[in-house]
Amino acid sequence: MSKFSIATPSKKQILWIKVCVFLACLIPFLRLFYLGLQENLSANPIEFIERSTGFWALFILMATLCLTPIRLLTGRVWQIQLRRMLGLFMFFYACLHITSYVWLDFSFDWLEITKDISKHPRILVGFAAFVLTVPLAITSNNAMMKLLRQRWKTLHQLVYLIAILGVVHFWWLVKKDIREPLLYACVLAVLLGIRIYYKKRSKHSIAPSTKPPLAKTLVKNT
Repeated sequence: MSKFSIATPSKKQILWIKVCVFLACLIPFLRLFYLGLQENLSANPIEFIERSTGFWALFILMATLCLTPIRLLTGRVWQIQLRRMLGLFMFFYACLHITSYVWLDFSFDWLEITKDISKHPRILVGFAAFVLTVPLAITSNNAMMKLLRQRWKTLHQLVYLIAILGVVHFWWLVKKDIREPLLYACVLAVLLGIRIYYKKRSKHSIAPSTKPPLAKTLVKNT
């Protein structure tokens, strides 16, 4: 097998990769469902569900943000085809996370939810991150891409803010042992740093020369 074929999977291979990624993303949900049937969701099942769905929403978001740096560092582009599916799975787990909070934790008591948000800024940060994911999920289809055109790309840059808010929400949630959110913060910083570096490098490479063309200089001096 040639080096090129290893670097660039065929359409059939990409299809199988998509199937495997889809099934892998379903595993946390199926695990929760199974543990629920077995009544084995720990001593605090509501907290267990909230923590699990929140963790996987953030994890899948980080995996999604890895795709572009991989392209920038390696030149491979096929993995970008996984971005939409990963993004929608992130939204799926974010929906489960927020639903478990407003339904299982507070039984849709909006007054108590408002009080909880006012007392705990981490909830406000997390809710803001979720709200920002909604327009991204709605506009994730090809029809919206064609309709919005350049504005679609601008809108979907909200994912960087969502990731920052998600990490802050996680950091404030754990309180004492910050090793895990610190790891996510470092990963996010590296991913954003790679993007910024390549963006600045591309601007410098296409920047017009400040020196006038030789022909114009000769004409001006004659």
